[in-house]
Amino acid sequence: MKIILKKDVENLGFQYDELDVKPGYARNYLIPNDYAVLALPGTIKNIHEILKQRYKKESFLIEKSKEIEKKLKKLTIKIKAKVGKGGKLFGSINNQELMKVLNKKGISIEKKSIRIPGNKVIKTIGKHQVNIRLHHKKEFTLNFEVLSS
Repeated sequence: MKIILKKDVENLGFQYDELDVKPGYARNYLIPNDYAVLALPGTIKNIHEILKQRYKKESFLIEKSKEIEKKLKKLTIKIKAKVGKGGKLFGSINNQELMKVLNKKGISIEKKSIRIPGNKVIKTIGKHQVNIRLHHKKEFTLNFEVLSS
């Protein structure tokens, strides 16, 4: 059965993908849960038009993400924080703090685009890395240092 996905479905495909799945899977799970629609000729035509418009917007977003990446490569970030015994911070540094620092440097990035590997906060001084998702196809690893104040 041919369907078109309305949303990203894990282990199946991404939004607007045209797929061939078993009829029971489509009828009993994908369509009732609003993950997909039947691939009828009119629907396919509409999807192709949406994808054309999205491609134009997508190319603009990719260019913008390249500009932000250039700015981030030139940037050296040092965050000062109060430190206790053993190099542990009073409190922690999370993606909200990093977003504020980047905004002060003139780079506008949303909090949800900044991902700290492993645990969600940084609690020690030293050099650290975060992944910044500039675009759904582009990710940048930012190095920064936490210093004692």
